[in-house]
Amino acid sequence: MAQSAAGKSNKEQKYDRQLRLWGDHGQEALENAHVCLINATATGTEILKNLVLPGIGAFTIVDGHKVTGEDVGNNFFLSISSIGKNRAQAATELLQELNSDVSGNFVEESPDKLLDNDPEFFHRFSLVIGVQLIESTCLRLAGVLWNAGVPFLVCKTYGLVGYMRLAVKEHTVVESHPDNALEDLRLDQPFAELKNHIQSYDLDNMDKKDHSHTPWIIVVAKYLEKWYNEHNYQLPKNYKEKEAFRQLIREGILKNENGVAEDEENFEEAIKNVNTALNPTKIPSTVQDILNAEGWKNITAQTPAFWVMARAVKEFVENEGEGKLPVRGTIPDMIADSEKFINLQNVYREKAMQDASVVSKHVESLLQSVGKPPESISEQEIRLFSKNAAFLRVVRCRSLADECSVELVNKDEITSCMDNPDSEMVLYLMLRSVDRFFQQHSRYPGVYNYQVEEDIGKLKLCVNSLLQEYGLNVNVKDDYIHEFCRYGASELHTVASFLGGCAAQEAIKMITHQFVPFNNTFIYNAMSQTSATFQL
Repeated sequence: MAQSAAGKSNKEQKYDRQLRLWGDHGQEALENAHVCLINATATGTEILKNLVLPGIGAFTIVDGHKVTGEDVGNNFFLSISSIGKNRAQAATELLQELNSDVSGNFVEESPDKLLDNDPEFFHRFSLVIGVQLIESTCLRLAGVLWNAGVPFLVCKTYGLVGYMRLAVKEHTVVESHPDNALEDLRLDQPFAELKNHIQSYDLDNMDKKDHSHTPWIIVVAKYLEKWYNEHNYQLPKNYKEKEAFRQLIREGILKNENGVAEDEENFEEAIKNVNTALNPTKIPSTVQDILNAEGWKNITAQTPAFWVMARAVKEFVENEGEGKLPVRGTIPDMIADSEKFINLQNVYREKAMQDASVVSKHVESLLQSVGKPPESISEQEIRLFSKNAAFLRVVRCRSLADECSVELVNKDEITSCMDNPDSEMVLYLMLRSVDRFFQQHSRYPGVYNYQVEEDIGKLKLCVNSLLQEYGLNVNVKDDYIHEFCRYGASELHTVASFLGGCAAQEAIKMITHQFVPFNNTFIYNAMSQTSATFQL
């Protein structure tokens, strides 16, 4: 591969910013993915644009429509010369110009025809994105994908409203990248190697330079020993005790011949980080739920790697880990001389490698027990899993069939949100109502200007029948009914562009298994510039 003067490959230069976000392995997952888009509308092409630019491996557009003047008016990826051509073909040609690394394909069929003749066509994809689908097609396709275990992302732009729905039985996340994650320092329960490293320091008999360049983690650990001796080996727990502990550290700052405290930034760092340092070592409840889940209990040759590794971590926790997860192996940057910092960093890093190696042995044993070779799960995967064990997540969505079932509808979620009559939930109810209108009239309300007024009454009947059928004792203002008739099912490019960014972001989360996708419904209100997620 060609190298630049700075030593970076062309690919590294091209994708530099995103590689910092999801790493080489995330980029590799993206480049191995094949996404299916149904309907190359403005929203659909905006989603694909945001997947083609970062280098998705391949996409296939399924669309039986011909390009119209209306399409050209709101879709940047169609031109006047496209009018009359198949929409999938025209959009594919223009989208491919964005990135020569991406393979684009198109199928000049409606999704209904494919579902009739070849439903397994959809099984081959990493993710299927359905845009501007009518409800009956959406439910049919959702059922096929649900049974095949293929994630389905439903998107719709309707006037000034954007809607997304994720339907996936189970989605596992190893790298959830939590905001403000607490450090894994283990100062309350130091492992043997860390304990020995702490003991090698003697703050009371150090020269001034070494004293002021000792890593703050060591400073806290040394004063914690003093605290334990005076407080029956109990950590400082409340605000008053932590303040007393901070004062204990302050008293350790060296003083000059005039009795004035020296400027020791490492001690100031220690004082500032007391809360972080004294965070008790425990397994987060979300991770404990995963370790106690059914997914790993009966390991077979078909068990996904995530659950095999979860079982291995569970065995580690119960045995070698003595109730603790594998050490993460990272420490924050801090004021210290390079040698002291690197030595401390190596203590954590080497312990993390040891723990991952033990987890690896458990994985190997589990794989052998079901007749699979040890290399079925790579060392790199196991190290990554061990390092991120505190941040594991599993997302389980409800199926669209359950959401639309009269018996299984989530009444509580809908009713509680409708305490505020202008909640984004009302937009969800309106979208369901216009789908009902389409079922009855084979068109959406207000699609022709002269029908707006007469469609208001028809749409109101649809709203009332929906609420009655699902036993929802809520009120939908007439203003919303009027507004949805005025929309005329239009797909505004500004809303399509916003939703395209949101949907592509969620698609990348699903493909890379990094960051946590939403569960399960997202509504965007362009009138008020607000959004909300609901579990429906």
